[in-house]
Amino acid sequence: MTLTARKVQTAKAGKHSDGNGLFLLVKETGGKSWVLRYQINGRRRDIGLGAYPYVSLLEAREKVIALKKQIKEGFDPLSERQKQKDINFYKASIAFIDSKKSEWKNAKHASQWEATLKSYVYPFIGDINVKNIEVSDIHNLLSKIWTSKPETASRVRGRIESVLDYTTALKYRTGENPARWKGNLDHLLPKANKVKSVKHHEALPYQDVSEFMALLNKREGISARALEFLILTNVRTKNVREARWNEIDLNNKIWIIPADKMKADKEHRVPLCDKAIKILSLCIKNNNDGLVFESQTKQGAMLSDMSLSAVLKRMNYNDITVHGFRSTFRDWAGETTTFPREVIEHAMAHKLKDKAEASYARGTLLEKRRELMQAWENYIFTF
Repeated sequence: MTLTARKVQTAKAGKHSDGNGLFLLVKETGGKSWVLRYQINGRRRDIGLGAYPYVSLLEAREKVIALKKQIKEGFDPLSERQKQKDINFYKASIAFIDSKKSEWKNAKHASQWEATLKSYVYPFIGDINVKNIEVSDIHNLLSKIWTSKPETASRVRGRIESVLDYTTALKYRTGENPARWKGNLDHLLPKANKVKSVKHHEALPYQDVSEFMALLNKREGISARALEFLILTNVRTKNVREARWNEIDLNNKIWIIPADKMKADKEHRVPLCDKAIKILSLCIKNNNDGLVFESQTKQGAMLSDMSLSAVLKRMNYNDITVHGFRSTFRDWAGETTTFPREVIEHAMAHKLKDKAEASYARGTLLEKRRELMQAWENYIFTF
């Protein structure tokens, strides 16, 4: 042990040995750090022990003693440290999302990120160490949805890029970001805004909906009733799965979906037709706060996101989707009724693109929509 506290404090640029493999490295800038040099399996290794003065001479010596004991037993501290620095894309994305939650104003943003990555990214690169992800990996997963879902694919690419930038900042990976667009993926994929999506949610023709509802009405189970209620109210699947009794006003026949549950971040008032009220009466419990459509297998839990789709499969309607019923409603309302377009768009919870039209329809047109939804019930329950 050749160093003293005074020598460490006044040491000039260079490498200063304390013996037993411990060195003090001093940079030209004056920065000082401790390094242990050791051999294992005939291979020489250097491992950092921390910066001075945060790690004192005495503390550095104590670390050397502890590490030397491990090395003697065949333990390689540097390899173990490198393993701890490894992280796969799934874990990295969860950490990134958590780091952004306080920054994102909308709480739904995190769940949207998670859902997107779960659907389009994790199956392909979720288990891959971020330092091993290459352009070919990103191109492979994006090419599967680039032409069928260009907007979604572009969003996916951006989110992958953000996660990988995050891991680079934390030194989990080095080099260029393989998800970068300019000068990288733009040579392999067409511009997303030049690709026209041709795949839509497969919808049941409105001419066949009455026959379908007759079959659905005969099925038992909470998932079948939830699907029936979804079709009658023309809302999204998640809205039905998350519906709670404190949002339902049975006396006034209205369902008020809070803004934080809506895609447009705006409260949506859904007029309830007679059949929708009847379905609710079958599900109601002495619980003013609970879920309207509660899982039958797990008390207090929501129906799974596949539960309504499973009803379609059991009915052998394999070529349509739950979301497609919104298109069924839109086609029926637009082609067979005389209800104004703004009434139909409000029933879809769509934001009117035309500013003049939106200004004209300042209200939610609740009573006109009530007439529309009752007409929809009358049409689909003609069996």
